[in-house]
Amino acid sequence: MVQLIEANWLLLVIALVIGVLVAWWIFAGSRRTKVTVEDRPDGAPGKPAPARRNQALIDAAPVAVRDMPAPTVVDKPAAAPVVAPAPAPAPFIDPTPVVPPAAVAPAPAVPPATGSDLIRLKGVGPRLVAQLEALGVTSIAQIARWDDAEIDRIDAQLGRFAGRIRRDDWVGQALLLENGDMTTYEARFGKM
Repeated sequence: MVQLIEANWLLLVIALVIGVLVAWWIFAGSRRTKVTVEDRPDGAPGKPAPARRNQALIDAAPVAVRDMPAPTVVDKPAAAPVVAPAPAPAPFIDPTPVVPPAAVAPAPAVPPATGSDLIRLKGVGPRLVAQLEALGVTSIAQIARWDDAEIDRIDAQLGRFAGRIRRDDWVGQALLLENGDMTTYEARFGKM
């Protein structure tokens, strides 16, 4: 082996130099990002203009908005003819007895069935709530009943939020929140 290196040392040095040049060209020489300094439009000498930002990315619509189908326009039906209002019917009198207010039990406090309770899940913010509501998910009770097939179906439609359902354990959180087990919830997921 030593004899082979002694006989071909010149070739090994040339190969090493070529390897270093190729590595430099790949890592440093082929950089595409070039920063150019321009003078200010107001003509201030010696002060460069602020760096240009990629305005196309700033002006582009968010991905969630861009991927949504365009709303369809429905023609309005022709105006209905004006008809005189019908006479008011006689008032209905309910024959059942009136129960005194003390005998009526108060209704249990139930969280609203709107998307407002989805925000209670760790890792779910307002944008994700809006996206879930667009997919028909409006309450924690729905998430608590998801199986693997439903998780995969919803996860495939979450775009850049894909993978969050299992990573943040939404089903486990929803089960604990629905059952009101706040001590276990806070032990596993932290305080709300």
